[in-house]
Amino acid sequence: MKIKSIESFSTEFVGFVRVTTETGAEGWGQVANYHADISALILHRQVAPWALGADALDIAGLVAMIPEREHKFPGSHLCRALAGLDTALWDLRGKLEGKSVCELLGGKARRIPVYASSMRRDITPEEEATRLLRLRDEFGYRAFKFRVGKECGHDEDEWPGRTETIVPMMRKAMDADVALLVDGNSGYSPAKAIEVGKLLEANGICHFEEPCPYWELDWTRQVRDALDLDVTGGEQDCDLATWRRMIEMRAVDVAQPDICYLGGLTRTLKVVEMAAAAALPVTPHSANLSLITVFTLHMMGALANAGPYLEFSIEGHDYYPWQENLYSPALRIEDGELRIPEEPGWGIAVNPDWPEKAAYQKSEAS
Repeated sequence: MKIKSIESFSTEFVGFVRVTTETGAEGWGQVANYHADISALILHRQVAPWALGADALDIAGLVAMIPEREHKFPGSHLCRALAGLDTALWDLRGKLEGKSVCELLGGKARRIPVYASSMRRDITPEEEATRLLRLRDEFGYRAFKFRVGKECGHDEDEWPGRTETIVPMMRKAMDADVALLVDGNSGYSPAKAIEVGKLLEANGICHFEEPCPYWELDWTRQVRDALDLDVTGGEQDCDLATWRRMIEMRAVDVAQPDICYLGGLTRTLKVVEMAAAAALPVTPHSANLSLITVFTLHMMGALANAGPYLEFSIEGHDYYPWQENLYSPALRIEDGELRIPEEPGWGIAVNPDWPEKAAYQKSEAS
């Protein structure tokens, strides 16, 4: 079954991909969010020429071959574009076999606990605690992640004293059985990260994400060695060799690949295998409500080394207006959990009016 066409529907933030075979079978996927219009261009320029006319069911072969053919132009945007092809082909395969992607991977439909993930550093600690408590009561969340420090902050806080205020405030606000996680977003040197980590440990925080610049693996390893809580990371990393090194050197306690940043489900499963061999859990990055959360939900349902939670963004229209009304059925939290769709493929349909608002490109086999 050969790939006949690859279409993209993209805005700055979201890029959906439709792959159609010569038989008319089709699957939907997504390039990585943010600068999705650039990733869509790369999809047609660097990915489609190698994929058109190829076997649509040889996902692993295509995903391995295309980066080799484009070896002079490696890196993040190629992987972000490749994710669009990969995820569309998994959807296509699931529809052909009448199985969800989770089932294709050996899992089954069930409910997955989530952690409510806050992106905010622009509100006060008091406002953050108030809104997370409201969401806990409304949706039954049993785990939350909030932000400390400043993104790539060189040891500075978003404003003086914010971290020292919000950490104990959040612990005091939540019941002891509510898990609390924090994200440092590459904010600290090792010494400062360890200092902040001790504060986190003293307040029962269980997860310290990306404490140091993510490219400084030796720094992150220093922090991991000095602390008892889980030091986590990996969302930005798209190079499998970097992942191999990160895991072999035990830079992190928990691996956090992003399916779309990494180049799709197939490549992410390679990271999962590396982590499993090292007895590391995997809690992927899925920090918005585009299809990345759907992809991650299916994968988590099939992993023996899945972490305890799926990341679920709590930001709405005021913060991420672009993530609304993308597909149906929309993801619904019940008692702090999400159910894996049971329908074939990803189990969703792109809302038909959304592509009409997006930039359209098509590559087709001659």
